[in-house]
Amino acid sequence: MRGQRLSVEEICPTIVGTCALIAGFTSGNETPPRMKYQKLSSQFTEFLKLAIRMLEIAEADAVLIFVDGQPEWDKLKAVADDHKVIVAADREEFLEGIDETDLHGVVVELEESPILEKLMHALVEAVANDQLSTGAKVVALYSGFDEERIDTISFIRLDERLGRLTSRDLRKLETSVPLETLKIVVDLAVEIGREGREGKPVGTCFVVGDHRKVLANSAPSGFDPAKGYAKKERNIADRSVRENLKELAQLDGAFVIAADGTVEAACRMLDVTSANVTLSKGLGARHWAAAAISKKTKGISIAVSESNGTVRLFQDGEVVLRIEPSRRAMKWKDLDFDNIQSAND
Repeated sequence: MRGQRLSVEEICPTIVGTCALIAGFTSGNETPPRMKYQKLSSQFTEFLKLAIRMLEIAEADAVLIFVDGQPEWDKLKAVADDHKVIVAADREEFLEGIDETDLHGVVVELEESPILEKLMHALVEAVANDQLSTGAKVVALYSGFDEERIDTISFIRLDERLGRLTSRDLRKLETSVPLETLKIVVDLAVEIGREGREGKPVGTCFVVGDHRKVLANSAPSGFDPAKGYAKKERNIADRSVRENLKELAQLDGAFVIAADGTVEAACRMLDVTSANVTLSKGLGARHWAAAAISKKTKGISIAVSESNGTVRLFQDGEVVLRIEPSRRAMKWKDLDFDNIQSAND
């Protein structure tokens, strides 16, 4: 997935000065304690019109808006008209009422994650839901700088990031490993790739599903820190378990995780042949082992590159998904802050 920030002049010169990039959704001052709302200001109306105009000029497939509260659906729909709009949010409650419109909704439960990671997951979810194709072009609106308002517009092409991943592929993954389990492991891998540990980059490997066969084709590298704990104390749905795995990721070997999310073993050396696996040049032993174990078993392997934090997901010996760490996920053009300032003035 490659993103590109465009200046207002590049998108639609005729409406320069009518809307600012630092504008749009603003949180309402009077919000119920249990629900957060976002109002559509008159400024945002122009901002969304700009995105729709960009969609038309670039022949894009959809506008994706990442909201931080429940929008005013009738007003949003009135501005969107017949154009395809996907609304993404951190919480399912923010999308209440969307079914009464013909807008599309995506829930991304990553409240503490950086916005670019949320955006990436929203796009993957949209592909999984058949709301977008893997080669889609998307105009995205989101809070890039100020959490209280949507202030950034980006043009994103999915073909490079998701070119080989289809909704059918995702469903195939779900048949062998529940998609929710896979999401948790992928999110954990992305965090490790992005953050490392104690300021140092970390590489590791997870194998999810078909754990008995994976264990039969691997051996302990030494002490197994996952042993001796009750099953419920080893499930990755628990945040504390995931934090412990981040620490253990600094050790050699792979994590073996059952389809239900239970960590069956840690620090396992994968004992497989990579003779029937073909990978890109430059990938090391960890990636070859991850590819080979996914070829020999029905498990899904996820490898984190120590050198650049890239996460690769393998099935049947092939890479089916590649995720760059969020700090490098998109290459942006510098914003023209002079134009933004003049627009605000």
